[in-house]
Amino acid sequence: MSVKTMQTEAVQALLKKAAGLDKEGGNPRFKNIMHRFLSDIYQMIEDLDITPEEFWQGANYLNELGTNKEAVLLAPGLGFDHYLDIREDAKDELAGIAGGTPRTIEGPLYVEGAPIIQQGDKMDDGNTPGQEMLLHGCVKDEQGNPLANAMVDIWHADTKGAYSYFDPSQSEFNLRRRIRTDENGQYVVRSIVPSGYGCPPGGSTMKVLENLGRHGNRPAHIHYFVSKPNFKHLTSQINLAGDEYTFDDFAFATREELVVDANPVNDAKLISEHGFKGEYLDVEFDVTLVKTDEETIQQAHPRARVSLEQA
Repeated sequence: MSVKTMQTEAVQALLKKAAGLDKEGGNPRFKNIMHRFLSDIYQMIEDLDITPEEFWQGANYLNELGTNKEAVLLAPGLGFDHYLDIREDAKDELAGIAGGTPRTIEGPLYVEGAPIIQQGDKMDDGNTPGQEMLLHGCVKDEQGNPLANAMVDIWHADTKGAYSYFDPSQSEFNLRRRIRTDENGQYVVRSIVPSGYGCPPGGSTMKVLENLGRHGNRPAHIHYFVSKPNFKHLTSQINLAGDEYTFDDFAFATREELVVDANPVNDAKLISEHGFKGEYLDVEFDVTLVKTDEETIQQAHPRARVSLEQA
């Protein structure tokens, strides 16, 4: 039997007090958000007849989630990152600045301040094992004009699906580089083909996903920030075609337009020209940026990010 208490004077008064709405101090917006948050949780407890045992299981899980630092991993797994992208796309549509290369989630593993390299340089800090890859493309505006001096910030995992900085076996900026486009809007870097990864087995995120009957795997992908003054900042990533999880990404980041082929190249002249040891995979990803005068969207949205300068 489910009791109904939400609309009682006692519960409504409790919600206001808990959210600080009966006090003058504090942050008004934070108070309103907290009041809505608490109201929704209280309502869920009532609607689903959640027991004290279930509630405290959830509270203890939050302790574990924070201890494991997996909140930023669980968030995309529950669709929050993709939902925020859907909202940003809708805002762009309303503001008349939709278009260009599609955005998709940033993920939790970006590190600020990656080294800036020259055209054709390598993205790794040594001889990182893996299938060699030429990653290149053109950055242009919506009219197809090449954009010189755009900053292309690229990061991806190694063949174990691990990211530098977070993986102590790698140097801090391994497979993380920035490159400015040339006068023709081109960027060219050498790297290795990354692998996808899975959420830590037995971890906080997997506990939730397993209860939902879901897996925790991501396909092989490569992250991008692309920026230039007077253009909308692009946060995106490409998926390599053929991965079994390309269209079954636990983080919901795949977009059809961002799935690209990795084509094998065994021409001896091209191998020598690009400084590879043998056959490599050619991955081409062109980017279209959208012009805007709005300064706030010319940079990545503010959020907590790793910075080695602050570490």
